[in-house]
Amino acid sequence: MSESVAPGVRGVSVAAAFAGMRSVAPVVFRAGCPDCRGRFELAASALRLAIGASRRTTFYSFTCPDCGAAVRKPAGERIVELLTGGGVRTLRLHSTV
Repeated sequence: MSESVAPGVRGVSVAAAFAGMRSVAPVVFRAGCPDCRGRFELAASALRLAIGASRRTTFYSFTCPDCGAAVRKPAGERIVELLTGGGVRTLRLHSTV
């Protein structure tokens, strides 16, 4: 089965379609440490998101680049949406009941 193209329309190769594109800047997230009060930006790879069955068990975590503290903060629906959309690794927690 071959693809058909409308009369008068030329096919475009992938290389030609993406020839003018530039690289996309990596996504960064602003965060703060409750221990040292440091403010910084983190790449998606520096964050982890855990999605649980309730609001109490849904959170994101990271290690503070300033003081090394393990930080865990609650993640509401909007935060979950932003983090997953930005490529943060996600762990889905399941209930054992």
